[in-house]
Amino acid sequence: MSDAASPFDRPVDALTYEEARDELIAIVARLEAGQATLDESLGLWERGEALAARCQALLDGARDRIVAARDGGDDADAGVVGVVPEDGGDS
Repeated sequence: MSDAASPFDRPVDALTYEEARDELIAIVARLEAGQATLDESLGLWERGEALAARCQALLDGARDRIVAARDGGDDADAGVVGVVPEDGGDS
């Protein structure tokens, strides 16, 4: 019996973004190679769909955290470096 577990043994919701993305890339490569049987291809497709959804959910969560952090600092500098006078300054 092998000590290494198949990536398919891990639930999709337990994978990090990087793990899910890497597994999805591997699945796409296997499907594109065309060497899998129909049943294997269907299983790969279903796993790939779940992995893609996991990646999207993790990306959405990261975006929400960034927005919340950005919106939480109402008094923070908005990134203004300098102010241009209304008359446009000396030309």
